[in-house]
Amino acid sequence: MIVYQPNKHFLKDIGHLARSWTMVKIFRAVLLIGIYTLALSLAIFYLGWDEYTQLDAQIFSFLGIVLSILLVFRTNSAYDRWWEGRKQWGALVNHCRNLAVMAHATFPREDMKSRKYLATHISNFCIAFKEHLREGTKLEELIHVGEQEKAVYQSKDHIPNHISYEIHQLVRAAHENGSISLGDYLNHKPHLQALLDILGACERIKKTPIPFSYAVYIKIFILGYSLLLPFALYSAFGLWTPILEMFVFFAFMGVELMAEEIEDPFGLDCNDLPTGDIAHTIKRNVHEILEVKTSKLKGLEHELYEKVF
Repeated sequence: MIVYQPNKHFLKDIGHLARSWTMVKIFRAVLLIGIYTLALSLAIFYLGWDEYTQLDAQIFSFLGIVLSILLVFRTNSAYDRWWEGRKQWGALVNHCRNLAVMAHATFPREDMKSRKYLATHISNFCIAFKEHLREGTKLEELIHVGEQEKAVYQSKDHIPNHISYEIHQLVRAAHENGSISLGDYLNHKPHLQALLDILGACERIKKTPIPFSYAVYIKIFILGYSLLLPFALYSAFGLWTPILEMFVFFAFMGVELMAEEIEDPFGLDCNDLPTGDIAHTIKRNVHEILEVKTSKLKGLEHELYEKVF
């Protein structure tokens, strides 16, 4: 995710565009449409095709309005998915902190084994969660995982589910052996259940993209509009047509590709959510709340949002 300070450095913020792979794709597409329009304009100019290639510009004004309405709906749908993902991860932060605070207040002070177990598994749930929404959990990123436990995780198709189960087991065992009361156990349950509720909501976003036919239709509409537009512009603007065509194509295709990027907000694109950073924030928070030392964990934090292209 590109991190910046809004309304502070206008020109510097524009420079951030070069870091976005989506913007690179847009610039390449704009360059290609510019080359096409330039070639067409030169052909019309030197071959005298003016009278054969003129189109009424009014129809393109009408089509531009229709296309704009479609792109507004497309962008709003994509941003709703991005914002819903951010709300779910914000809720995950709150529930993990509340779970850690409740455990800190109810578990016996001398029971450091349970505290460390809980801090480790809450952290691993979040770390496994963010990779589960990408290409699958990476066991080497999990903390304090022995060979036996790693073998168990490797046998599971859904590692976050299993880690959630282990957290439930710890709290249930604490109730059964009398470490926490029935009331404390019941108070833990909403936060425990919330882990999988949030996971399910994020899986819904991940696995239900914008319908394929709708997404392709908009791209075909933009491409057809852009390929025919020079025929309407040339009679009024002559050899300035390529510049105007590139600007129009940049506006339409740019909105479409940016919407396409953020509709799956859990990846590693420049404008995706910083789920890795949030997961490591939760890890630090729960270890601090449960008073478990984290000095050995510093080397395990990585920058997770470099987009290589």
